[in-house]
Amino acid sequence: MENKKVSAASKDFGGEDKVKKSRRPMKKKVCEFCEKGIAEIDYKDVSRLRRYVTEKGKIISARTSGCCARHQRQLTVAIKRARMVALLPFKGE
Repeated sequence: MENKKVSAASKDFGGEDKVKKSRRPMKKKVCEFCEKGIAEIDYKDVSRLRRYVTEKGKIISARTSGCCARHQRQLTVAIKRARMVALLPFKGE
């Protein structure tokens, strides 16, 4: 009778028994502002800014929205300015 030592890690996570499922590579998100050729994001364009704010009022991350770093920074400033002028709510509605 053989005594096999099983590590705690293989017990917890299934070890060799678990088979990895292959995922399809995710589609690369393209920055909407770069695609449309928008150089500056205007804080008065509330309809566009609302797409990048959650129901709770949080700004959506660049990873989720697909914005490039340059436009994500501009978007953040525009949303904050729109909040200060009361065009967008600080909290969700």
